[in-house]
Amino acid sequence: MQRNSELHTAWDFVENTGRSIFLTGKAGTGKTTFLKAVMERSRKRPIVVAPTGVAAINAGGVTIHSFFQLPLSPYVPGAKLESKFDFSKEKRKIIASMDLLIIDEISMVRADLLDAIDAVLRRYREHGEPFGGVQHLMIGDLAQLTPVVTPEDEQILKPFYDTPYFFGSKALQQIDYVTIQLSHVYRQQDESFIALLNEVRSGHPSAEALAKLNARYDSTFVPSPKEPYIRLTTHNNIANHYNESELQKLPGYAYTYRAEIKGTFPDYSYPTAETLVLKEGAQVMFVKNDPSGEHRYYNGRIGRVQEASDTQLSVYCEGDSEAIEVEPLEWENTRYSLNEQTREIESEVQGTFKQLPLRLAWAITIHKSQGLTFDRAIIDANMSFAPGQVYVALSRCRTLEGLVLAKPLDARVVMSDQRVDSYIAHQESEAERSIQHLPLLKQEYERYLLLQLFDFRAILYLEESMMRIFNEFFYHSQASLTRQHNEALSLLRERVVAVADKWRQLIQSMSFDALHDKDFLERVKRSATYFADQLHDILSVPMELSQKVETNNKQATRRLSNALPDLRQACLARQYLLTKIAEKGFSVDTYLHEKQMSMLDAFPTDSPKKPRRKTKKQAKDIDEIRSIVARMLKKRK
Repeated sequence: MQRNSELHTAWDFVENTGRSIFLTGKAGTGKTTFLKAVMERSRKRPIVVAPTGVAAINAGGVTIHSFFQLPLSPYVPGAKLESKFDFSKEKRKIIASMDLLIIDEISMVRADLLDAIDAVLRRYREHGEPFGGVQHLMIGDLAQLTPVVTPEDEQILKPFYDTPYFFGSKALQQIDYVTIQLSHVYRQQDESFIALLNEVRSGHPSAEALAKLNARYDSTFVPSPKEPYIRLTTHNNIANHYNESELQKLPGYAYTYRAEIKGTFPDYSYPTAETLVLKEGAQVMFVKNDPSGEHRYYNGRIGRVQEASDTQLSVYCEGDSEAIEVEPLEWENTRYSLNEQTREIESEVQGTFKQLPLRLAWAITIHKSQGLTFDRAIIDANMSFAPGQVYVALSRCRTLEGLVLAKPLDARVVMSDQRVDSYIAHQESEAERSIQHLPLLKQEYERYLLLQLFDFRAILYLEESMMRIFNEFFYHSQASLTRQHNEALSLLRERVVAVADKWRQLIQSMSFDALHDKDFLERVKRSATYFADQLHDILSVPMELSQKVETNNKQATRRLSNALPDLRQACLARQYLLTKIAEKGFSVDTYLHEKQMSMLDAFPTDSPKKPRRKTKKQAKDIDEIRSIVARMLKKRK
């Protein structure tokens, strides 16, 4: 019951509020399962990113650096962000229309990287809102793997950040987000082992807990081929050396299986070796779930190569009646794209990696073991160098009896970070307060969206920027147009912003029940019509004439070419949205859907279009086509 309540609460925050969420919990509590459920079922438009290539592939998303086109160098708060490439029109559309950004493995995301995301989202969304107003779902466990900070990076970031962890982000500190901790552990069933892991997770295991763990130390232990054990080590070179050594000990011919790579698939995202060398008797681990539906193997299952040849390979796993014939499988390197017909965000395959879903598995690093589960493991963690490593290694095992220590553990390698401990303690108390207020937050979400609909400050800010550009560069050469922008700015303040502020104050003062009153909802529709007409009447002519302005001044050209599209997009998107609300009325579902569609429609096309003035019949026809295509896509999935 408790675990269902936790998941239900997390779902409510994601789906029925605009509050950002840090979803955390011990290893094996179902965080990844929840992520997949949100991707499949949410009415919001989610994008999934992760800090590493492998994590992104596993989560069905893309890397943070790839999606936001960020350089690998540290980001200094307030500095001008130079993306690796100019954002394409399609990428800008995706960013503008998404509702939810899911960041997996958030414990590995540095504070400055989160602030770089904030800078990009502000650029292409709401300039004055942290993260451009995008709701975040951050998933991970701070007791597990930590951010990578080189000495050079630390030198650059130290003056700006007290901690490299994501919660040190300047932007994150500006939003009121909730922490939800999943407590039910699915991986382990033994309560005494779970309690032992909790002590290690805290970073302060008792002498008794260490004694219980070290009772599993056996310097003479040699695993039986019939009972496969995997060795978890701290460093890549240790794991690689151990695997190569064990492979060389085996008699017989070494077969080489080469991956087939098509399109773009960066090597840092390879799920297994590009060139896989195997012999009969080699201990291997599956690195992908069985796609056939027969559940013969899963990511992390260990077995031994029974038969190998140039054309086929079979693996026997303990407990099975027969060996598994292993066929090459395909991984996709995706990027998000926008389907111009359905207006849905889709994953577009950039490249594929086809290989046997195996890797040598006498040993792997603790880092690569994150997210996996083993029945038997040899833990070689006495050279741990970062907080969380020992916990990650031990928590991969289902039972205490299934693990063996290659070296005794002492307290010095079971590290914790005081900054993390303090943060978690604070967030736990804050989480209780937020969860108590959840019913009110769900109600207020509807009010928040209404207030957002009638908030024109961003458009005012953009027109003020245009006015400054014309006063500075075109005061004499475009005197008439400068006066029009000046008049437009005055009218925008008087007829739109001032009127909207009074309307928003009324909405803010109303009870929740009153927001659903029939007369009030009719008034919302009339207000939407009024503001859509005002935006069109005030700004359409100055914007259209500004597109024709030419000058030899490069600075003026650059500033105008940046400011005008932003104003045009913001203005048209709001006009389109208000027009739809005037036709359909206001509801959360209608608002979310039409906001997405309006943002997409507002982007410039190859041939610029005027604000749409569709007839009701045209609008109805288009809506029917969109809904039919959407239903077809759902059935296809």
